[in-house]
Amino acid sequence: MTTTSSPTPDSVGEVTTLLTPRQTIQAMSGLMMGMFVAILAGTVVSTALPRIIHDLGASQSSYTWVVTLELLTMTATVPLWGKLADLYNNKLLVQLSLGFFVIGSLVAGFAPNIEVLLGSRVLQGLGAGGLTALVQIVMAAIIPPRELGRYSGVFGAIFASATVGGPLLGGFLVDSPLGWRACFLVGVPFVLAAIVLLQRTLKLPTVRRDVKIDWWGAFLIMGGVSTLLVWSSFAGNKFEWVSGWSFGLVAVALGALAAAVLVERRHPEPIIPMDLFRNRTVTLAIIASALVGVAMFGGSVFLAQYFQIAQGYSPTKAGLMSLPMILGMMVASTVAGGLITKYGRWKIYLVVGSILLPIGLALFGTIDAHTSKYLLWGFMIVLGVGIGLVMQNLVLAAQNDVPARELGAATSAVSFFRSMGGTIGVSVLGAILANQVAETLNPGGASSGGGNAVPNIAELPPEIRTIVENAYGAATADLFMMSVPFAVLALVAVVFIKEKALLTTTGAERRAAEEPDILDA
Repeated sequence: MTTTSSPTPDSVGEVTTLLTPRQTIQAMSGLMMGMFVAILAGTVVSTALPRIIHDLGASQSSYTWVVTLELLTMTATVPLWGKLADLYNNKLLVQLSLGFFVIGSLVAGFAPNIEVLLGSRVLQGLGAGGLTALVQIVMAAIIPPRELGRYSGVFGAIFASATVGGPLLGGFLVDSPLGWRACFLVGVPFVLAAIVLLQRTLKLPTVRRDVKIDWWGAFLIMGGVSTLLVWSSFAGNKFEWVSGWSFGLVAVALGALAAAVLVERRHPEPIIPMDLFRNRTVTLAIIASALVGVAMFGGSVFLAQYFQIAQGYSPTKAGLMSLPMILGMMVASTVAGGLITKYGRWKIYLVVGSILLPIGLALFGTIDAHTSKYLLWGFMIVLGVGIGLVMQNLVLAAQNDVPARELGAATSAVSFFRSMGGTIGVSVLGAILANQVAETLNPGGASSGGGNAVPNIAELPPEIRTIVENAYGAATADLFMMSVPFAVLALVAVVFIKEKALLTTTGAERRAAEEPDILDA
């Protein structure tokens, strides 16, 4: 591959020829293995959660927190990882992220109680935050946007495979003598293999310059976001939405975020450059990602619970039930990625996917405890295709429209707001589900469902079982219907994104041409 950059810097030529096609595939295999493990670690637990919560004697609010804590930590740290990617060696950062994941998985696998399990999820979230930001940044560094469609399709297939395999493997392990603890430990050997593979295959230019990390900005952003997410998790559960606690937490969160904006505007190396929001494509991609996160994570994370409690499936069968949605995601992302690379057009896939998302969510809003599995499969295919067409292409649109020096910040910003939307969605909708179920099962009783233990449906008497199944079925349908407006707003944001021709140079080549004196191959 050749470039038209000036002949002065030798580093441009070095970066241009940094990876051959074979080396690119080898490096991608390590990245994909790392992402496969990260996704698997989340999905393998989904079908096991009802059993985990029951065995540890925890509550419905703990069910939500097992999911939320990882998402919260991941969300809060994504911008910091993205900024570090603009300043330091990306290979080392990816390996560090995988290391956090190994430690978190080992702690979770041997957790004696729910408190230790929740702590382990923080470590896993820290690793997941790094992988969420870094894998896509590294892909953009070694692959030009015009070719990214094909690889993003492969990435989508890997995502779908891990998501398909996770619930199936989790259900099998829970039903086997190994038990649910194996769900956390099964990915550890693959994480270690990914670290070794990346060490041998991934070669990237390293930034050589004096840097000043924006620690105050990082602290204020993480503090503000974490406080906001804690409020969204506890409101309606531990205290009322309109209460002194609510006003206090929101005031602290908004104050920290306002201070973060002031710091970011003045710091020479801000965690989230404010200039990003002057870019129309990036701003709209961020808005759409946040809304898609609410719609996507907020409803779908409770599907495994719906299949096991409302419909009475075993963990293994609950994993099988999710197969149509994952296949829809896999086919949509792979086919769309290939077509984007071939023809260079990407917005049409964003628009179609954004139309399918609210349709799929609205269809799920009609379910109850007795909905036919064939109808559920059809609904999941629609939702899966919508997610597959939207998720990766929003990142592609942002990466294609920013200078190479802001590639890490732009990528992590889109991922950050998607994760934040998803975390808030899980927290708020989880609190609503807990309260609605508690009110149905205990009318006029405690106002919070957070203290009610998640039942093991197989142990309940037939008459009680029917009541519980209907309560969870109705509550889950309501969650999906509440997600529809967010998906509609995401469609509006996507419509206003302007399609621009995809670049044909890699992020490393563009960075070398923009700042030839700061890169070493």
